[in-house]
Amino acid sequence: METPNIENTNPEENNADLAFTNRIDLSELQENVHQIKTQLKKVIVGQKNMLDLLLVALLSDGHVLIEGVPGVAKTITAKLLSKTIAIDFSRIQFTPDLMPSDILGTSVYNQKNTEFEFKKGPIFSNMILIDEINRAPAKTQAALFEVMEEQQVTIDGTTYKMDLPFMVLATQNPIEQEGTYRLPEAQLDRFLFKINVEYPNAAEEFEIILREQALKEVTKTSKIETVISGAKILEFRNLVTQVTIEENLIKYITNIVVNTRSNSFLYLGASPRASIAILAASKAFAAIAGRDFVTPEDIKNATIPVLEHRVIVTPEREMEGVTSKQIINQIIEAVEIPR
Repeated sequence: METPNIENTNPEENNADLAFTNRIDLSELQENVHQIKTQLKKVIVGQKNMLDLLLVALLSDGHVLIEGVPGVAKTITAKLLSKTIAIDFSRIQFTPDLMPSDILGTSVYNQKNTEFEFKKGPIFSNMILIDEINRAPAKTQAALFEVMEEQQVTIDGTTYKMDLPFMVLATQNPIEQEGTYRLPEAQLDRFLFKINVEYPNAAEEFEIILREQALKEVTKTSKIETVISGAKILEFRNLVTQVTIEENLIKYITNIVVNTRSNSFLYLGASPRASIAILAASKAFAAIAGRDFVTPEDIKNATIPVLEHRVIVTPEREMEGVTSKQIINQIIEAVEIPR
């Protein structure tokens, strides 16, 4: 299922077509989303699905796992997104010898005051890009559990809160298996979305090459302007939580998720965290579209990227080539849409 077209986020054009009056003013949110996408498209060609889902995750206070073969703009997109926002950015390259202290930080003895001082690691930032997350062993991956779920780090009995907004963008290569460690289900469940990045088509590939040829001495990141503050992102996140959803649509989300647990094609169904994720993402989809209420279409658009990495296909069906995306689509089609 494709994500909806949120290409036109100009509030004036959208509001002209709206036949209702919003309780909350979403025009500034729409305008800023439009500005961010405009900046990203100065460098990124195509990849509409990835850009749309990244913006939804940003407004939903969620983390994102980006999967794709090398060279499809996973890393550069994350870097460019951070540059459009006036926030701190940190990049961590995961390797097999990376230790939890290399990410979180460690206590260092200060000889001047004869005390241990905590030196913060690179995780203490607003937007963190983790490159090749599946290259680090389970012990290092587990170091992310607390910070991704609770936005805090506990070291030597002391808890350190993260500065907000806080967002983790992680990449992984689906093809190369040598020297990689599969992400545990508990880790995958902490990502709001898993975005599968496809190859560009021929026209997009041609445009990519033309733009690269025209760069000369100009760097890609130098083209990107900062268009929004971190405080404004927090303000927009608060607006998104105020988007209304009817009880029958909450029941719709519940039925979809519960069906993943009883589906004979799935070995592992989705947890309640998935239901909450669909709720949050559907509100963000609605807000970007200029609506202060959720529709069934918003829920459908959120369901696959939320559930695809949270469910596990039975070995028998996996051998037959059945994918989790296909099964989720079948579940969506089988669950009655509220009227």
